Amino acid sequence: MKKSPLYAVTDRLNIRQFGLQDMLPFYEYRANPTVSQFQSWENFSYEDAELFVEKQMNHIPNQPGTWFQFALALADSDLLIGDCALHTPLNEPRIVEIGFTLSPEYQGHGYIHEGLKALLDYIFRTLGKHKVIAFTDVRNDKSIRVLERLGMRREGHLLQNYMSKGHWVDEYQYAILQSEWLID
Repeated sequence: MKKSPLYAVTDRLNIRQFGLQDMLPFYEYRANPTVSQFQSWENFSYEDAELFVEKQMNHIPNQPGTWFQFALALADSDLLIGDCALHTPLNEPRIVEIGFTLSPEYQGHGYIHEGLKALLDYIFRTLGKHKVIAFTDVRNDKSIRVLERLGMRREGHLLQNYMSKGHWVDEYQYAILQSEWLID
């Protein structure tokens, strides 16, 4: 089986491109109602997972106007435990947006913090981006804690900013500048 390209490595994680081996674990956590509670999708099917993974296998990061999904896999087994998204806007590709999802059984162990730190390093050091932003549902306390622990600051409270599952949802916008991240 062809190895997926690696974009970042930590002590416990490989941040890499999606591969065929990721289909089942991706489906399993994306179909979990607890995981999708604050996400835009619902009723995630195995066919949805197949289409998503196949598309991401042929995609490359940092293409203006696109989203790229990085697979978060355990370094020792290469098992997919989550994913991180990178949105590179068409109109201003120096400011990018991130998103993230983690399988419930791996939450609370620092994996998402570790993975996002590596992703931010990749975004700022390798891609040379100016600013990273993230949006989160104001009710999603876990995501808020993750973003704040990374040193991202809350820049806005957007009222009824998007429609999700039939309801208007408020969001917080978080951000960090390259100059803030690279201080060390």
